[in-house]
Amino acid sequence: MTLQDTVRYFTEETKILPCLSVTCGGAGLCVQARGGVINEQGTPVSDRTLFDLASLTKLFTGLLTMRLWEEGRLDLTRPVTDYAPQYRYLSDMPVEKVLGFEIGLTTPERIDTQKTPEAAKQQLWAVQPGEIRGRAYSDIHAMVIRDVIEGAAQSEYGAELTRCILRPLEMAETFLHVPEERRTDCISCRGEHRIEQGKHILRTDAQPGIPHDPKAAKLYPDIMGHAGLFSTQGDMVKFAQGVLREQVISKMTIRKMARNRTGFRRADGTYQQYLGALCYVKHPVQYFSEIPAYESDEAIGLAGFTGQHMSIDIGTGVFTLFLGNRVMNRLTVLVPEAGKSLTDYGLQADGRGSIVWDDGTRVVSSVNYVHQKDAHFHQAVADTLGLPAWRRAGTAWS
Repeated sequence: MTLQDTVRYFTEETKILPCLSVTCGGAGLCVQARGGVINEQGTPVSDRTLFDLASLTKLFTGLLTMRLWEEGRLDLTRPVTDYAPQYRYLSDMPVEKVLGFEIGLTTPERIDTQKTPEAAKQQLWAVQPGEIRGRAYSDIHAMVIRDVIEGAAQSEYGAELTRCILRPLEMAETFLHVPEERRTDCISCRGEHRIEQGKHILRTDAQPGIPHDPKAAKLYPDIMGHAGLFSTQGDMVKFAQGVLREQVISKMTIRKMARNRTGFRRADGTYQQYLGALCYVKHPVQYFSEIPAYESDEAIGLAGFTGQHMSIDIGTGVFTLFLGNRVMNRLTVLVPEAGKSLTDYGLQADGRGSIVWDDGTRVVSSVNYVHQKDAHFHQAVADTLGLPAWRRAGTAWS
């Protein structure tokens, strides 16, 4: 299987994604493929296409945090309020507990439903710690850490991101704020369809260059550390290779970042998510893992709602990059009503297929698309690079 087979499967055979750019390689190798269109006008995906990175932004925030720790400017054992005093309820909470998703964080009201950016910030600053209920992963943790970064560095998040990552890696096409003249290069997120407990929701307000994430959009132009960056396939390759070459932080620090802080098997046989420092880490059950089977437990990775995935493994020297668009004119979420399953709505059990919307149009589903990645992306990566099914920590690929 080739990377072009991956692109063909997602954009032509199933039409799960209108466009896709995929890459794999190492510090000195890069293999790429792409295909599909980025907007309603049918503009082909290209090396200029700007993808909404969504939660891949957290990888930048996590690496930036660890860089400040390496430089001695941030003490992870100190309370959040030593760096960000606006979080009055986190005065006894060490930064590292927030960084590693080791506590639950809850705001009084939803951030994205506030009427103004200032009201949204007030909700964020009123966040309270508690036990983890359900999923450990949350956007709120990265949003808090963004403010910690600014307090520790005594400069804006964007300035530190530029100093530590974007400028050294020559990532000139990665933007906190997309220039007006590059808006036409952005993937379109218009026409997102959702079905939640029987309610049909159609989002038509998404604008090119504005983050799709509701919290990021509400607080824009502030970039809050959990989502909001835009980048090209080429720049994200520079990012991955720069991390592998230790141009951002050392391998020792990446190992610290990749340490499992939350994951375990519960008494009922289910698992809590395996998370590191603002990233996913290796899960013992591959079905639940954002880290592919051929990478080691020294890998860090994340997925983005808009159709993104990235993993970087210092143990094997391998990186993977999946940049897509699962939002434009697609069904992205289907929460079945009680007693129903995806098949009751006309989809296949794995989320593939299409539904008929209220106006009679047929909408293709990208629901649960992530589970197609193992068979149709990671297998292609393994075949392309000649990788075995499993790697132990510290075993190199060359």
